[in-house]
Amino acid sequence: MNQPAQQQDVPGVETQLDPPADHGEDSYRGSGRLAGKVAIITGGDSGIGRAVALAYAREGADVLVSYLNEDADARETQRLVEDAGRRCTLVPGDIADPAHCRAIVQQAIDVFGRIDILVNNAAYQMSYDAIEDIPDDKWDYTFQVNVGAMFHLCKAAVPHMQRGASIINTSSINSDKPKATLLPYAATKGAIANFSAGLAQLLADRGIRVNSVAPGPIWTPLIPSTMPPDEVASFGSQVPMQRPGQPAECAPIYVLLASDEASYMSGGRYAVTGGAPIL
Repeated sequence: MNQPAQQQDVPGVETQLDPPADHGEDSYRGSGRLAGKVAIITGGDSGIGRAVALAYAREGADVLVSYLNEDADARETQRLVEDAGRRCTLVPGDIADPAHCRAIVQQAIDVFGRIDILVNNAAYQMSYDAIEDIPDDKWDYTFQVNVGAMFHLCKAAVPHMQRGASIINTSSINSDKPKATLLPYAATKGAIANFSAGLAQLLADRGIRVNSVAPGPIWTPLIPSTMPPDEVASFGSQVPMQRPGQPAECAPIYVLLASDEASYMSGGRYAVTGGAPIL
């Protein structure tokens, strides 16, 4: 895949991606692996979150999609879920606010009556050429969205989860191969991997599994909205497969980790990196 240099405003939207991303719209085929389950997916309006929402719906799950303010993208994700015959609730708002995190969980209980899967996927990133360029408030906000929200959502959701439930947190190849210009983001992704491994141990006796997924360069609106155009043009060329991955190529591991087939898989971190190893 070759993508031209391009730029979007933060947080980016799917309709402006050139070329368009593949979320599995024409390829993902479900087989009932998540039948009757309910999932919360943050950042579910676009990118990896949309691909996971689509796959979960085609596997039989109802979905709550949490997103910031990209209403058009969120409505398209909702359409994909409902076209698969499942229910989809949209909840806009900033997960940097702990009260909003708790409201997301309560909304899932009010609408669906249960929570079986929590996917902490939403993230904020921005490129900086020097540490002096990183504003204090942006450093704090990156941690609030990427790490703080994960904690508050897990804390609120766990009391509603039964044995066999699954928490899946989106880490990154940056968790152990940090890109210098993504210093705040990379630091949060290391924290996510660590938090996931620790929480897996803490919740093992309750029968709740916790894992993280570490994507490499995936073609989503986050890329042209947070990176310089020249880096967007070469995005993905650094991994052995020499291309960015598609959101659709991430979704299957999220399905597996959410399913009963992964009953002995907890505390792990799973690479979707185009051949680039993680430690």
